Amino acid sequence: MAIVKMQKLSICANKKNRKAILEALQNLGIVEVFTDGIEDDELHKTDTSSARAKYEKRAESYDRVLKLLSIYAPEKSKGGLFGGLEQVSRDEVVRIARNRRKLNEDTVEILRDEKEISECMGMIVKDRNLIESLVPWQKLDVPMNTTGTKLSQVFIGTVPHSATNETLFAAAAKDLPEPVAISTEVFSAANEQTCVSVVCLKKDAAKVEENLRAIGFARPSQLTDGIPSATTIELEKDIEEQEKRIESLKADIASYSGKRGDYRIAADYYRSRAQKYKLLGTIPQSQSAFFVEGWIPEDKADRVAKLLTEEYGAVVEKEEVREDETEPTVLRNNRFSQAAEGVLASYGLPQHGHVDPTFIMSIFYVIFFGMMLSDAGYGIVMFVACAILLKKNPHMAAGTKKMLQLFFWCGISTTFWGIMYGGFFGDAINTIATTFFGYTGDGVLKAVWFEPLADPMRLLVWCMLFGVIHLFVGLGIKGYEVLKSGDIVGFISDILAWYAFLMGLILMLVPSDLFASIAGMEFHFPAFVGPLAKGLAIGGLIVILLMSGRRRKNWALRIALGAYDIYGVTGWLSDVLSYSRLLALGLATGVIGNVINMMASMFGGGVIGAILFIVIFLLGHTLNIGINALGAYVHTNRLQYVEFFGKFYEAGGRPFIPFQNANKYVEVKEER
Repeated sequence: MAIVKMQKLSICANKKNRKAILEALQNLGIVEVFTDGIEDDELHKTDTSSARAKYEKRAESYDRVLKLLSIYAPEKSKGGLFGGLEQVSRDEVVRIARNRRKLNEDTVEILRDEKEISECMGMIVKDRNLIESLVPWQKLDVPMNTTGTKLSQVFIGTVPHSATNETLFAAAAKDLPEPVAISTEVFSAANEQTCVSVVCLKKDAAKVEENLRAIGFARPSQLTDGIPSATTIELEKDIEEQEKRIESLKADIASYSGKRGDYRIAADYYRSRAQKYKLLGTIPQSQSAFFVEGWIPEDKADRVAKLLTEEYGAVVEKEEVREDETEPTVLRNNRFSQAAEGVLASYGLPQHGHVDPTFIMSIFYVIFFGMMLSDAGYGIVMFVACAILLKKNPHMAAGTKKMLQLFFWCGISTTFWGIMYGGFFGDAINTIATTFFGYTGDGVLKAVWFEPLADPMRLLVWCMLFGVIHLFVGLGIKGYEVLKSGDIVGFISDILAWYAFLMGLILMLVPSDLFASIAGMEFHFPAFVGPLAKGLAIGGLIVILLMSGRRRKNWALRIALGAYDIYGVTGWLSDVLSYSRLLALGLATGVIGNVINMMASMFGGGVIGAILFIVIFLLGHTLNIGINALGAYVHTNRLQYVEFFGKFYEAGGRPFIPFQNANKYVEVKEER
C-alpha cells in the first residue's frame, strides 16, 4: 500500500564507545549502517581483518561441531523447513559470552576427536587394502620380502597369465644345465595373474631371473615382513581395534549433545562479532571520535537517536537525502497484501516517489490463482495445510511465512472458484455417488455459477473481461503517477486517449457478429452505444496520433511516431489473449481430476474396488494438485510481471539491509 519513508541519520560519538554503539545498533537490527559518504583525509580506519578472521574461524568451528552432533547424536526435528530459528533470551546470550572459553575448549576436544576418527578410518582403509592384496598369497609360508638364504635365491612375485608348476618350471629352467636345481610353487591362479615362488641356487639366480622376466614376472608392490596369513590376522585385529576406537570417539562426541543449544548460541555470537568487526574496519575515525551514517524508517528515528544520545553521549543528526543517494525501500502493507511482497520483490522493488502496487497486485494475484486451480477440494487442502503450518510454527523465517500466507489466501480463492464451477476433487462426489451408492440422478454437486467444461467459451469471455480490467487498472496506476508528476498533457495524451481508444474498440467489437461467433453468445447494446463507441475510438485515435510524439517539433515525425504508437494496440490484444490461460489451466485441473476419478472407479463398487479407488484417488489427486498448483503459481506470476507491470511499473528500488545479528541458529527475543 505504501513505501515506508526513510530517514538518514549522521552519528558522531566518542571513539571509546564505538563497539558498544555498534553492538546496540546490531541488536536493534533496524538501522542500515554505511560509511561510504564520509571522506576526510584526517580520518583513518582500523585494520580489523585479523579479529574478524578469528571470529569467523570460531563460528565455523561451532558449525562443524553442530554438524558432527547431528551425525553422532541426532535430535528430533523441531518443525523442519517451517520451524524457523530457535528463540533465546538476551540473558542466555550474555551467559554464553561469559562462558565462551569453556565452550571453545569443548570445540577443540570435539574437533580433535573428529580428526582422530578420520585417522582411524584411514588406517582401516589402509589395512583392508593390504588384506585384499594378501588374499592370493595366503598359502605362502614365508615372509613376502624373503629373498633367499646363503646358498639359495628366492623369487616371489606374479606372472601376467595363468600358469602351472610345470609351465613355470620349464620357463625358469630354460637353458640351464642338467641337473636343474629349481623349485617352483603356484599359490593362486587367475586369468589375468598368477602368484608364484621360485627357489634356485645362488649360482643360477641371474639366469633364472632373466628367464622369469621373459615371461612377465614382477615382484609384488607391497612386500610385508610377515607370513601373509599371520599378517592378515594381525591386520584384522588392528581393524577391530580401530573400529572400537572410532565408536569410543563417536560416543565421546555424542556426550556433548546436551550442550547443543549453547553451541548454537555461541556460533551466532561469534558470527555476529565477525560481522561487527567487518563494519568496524570501514568506519572513519579520528583520535577521539568516529563517524557513521545510517538509514532507518522515519517513525523509528527519534527512538534510536534518543538511545544513542542518552546512553552513549553520541551526536545524532537528521540529514536530507543527497541527489546521488538511493534510499532503501521498505514496504508496509496490511496483513493480506504483505503476503504478496515476496512476489513483488522477486521482480524488483519500487523506488521512493513511485506507487507500491502490492495491494492491488495481491487482489488480482489471489483471484487469478484461484481461477487457474479452481477446485474446492484442492483449495480446502491448501488453506487448511497452510493454516496448520502457520499456527504450529509461529517463529518461521519471514520469507517462508509470507509464502505460506500467500498460499493460504490462494487456497481460499481456489475454494471459492471451485464452488462457483462445481469442482470438488474433479467430479469426485458425483463419481462416488454413482459408483458406490447407485445414484443415477443429474448430479449431486452442481456449480453455483456454471461448469467450465460444459461452457468453455463463456468462461473465456469472462477471463478476457478480467484481463481487460487488470490491464486498465495498470494503465490507471500509470495515469496516477503521471498526474502526480504534474504532467496534465501527458495524462490526457497517454492515458485518457488510450482509455477512450480501447473502450471504443471494445464497445464496437462486443456486439459484432465476429465476436458472437467466437464467444458463442450475442450482446446487444442500446442504440446510442454504437455512435459513442465510434466517437471514443476516433477521438482517442486522433489524440494518440497527434500527441504521442509531442516532444518532436517535426510534424511528420510526430505523426509517424503517433502511428507507430497506435500500432501498439496489437500488443494490447496479445495481452488480453494471455488471460486465456485462466481458462486453460482451470479446464486442465478439472479434466485431469475427472480422468483420475474415472480411472479410480473402473474397478466397481465392491470392497476391492473401494480400496483401489482410494489408492488411485489419493495418488492421482496428490499429483494433480502439485502439478496444477505449480502451474497456477507460475502463470499467475507471469500475468503480473508481463501484462500488469508492463503497463506502468518501473522497478529499481534497493532492499533495506539493516545491520543486525548474523543469526543462523537462534533468534534473540528481547524488548526494544
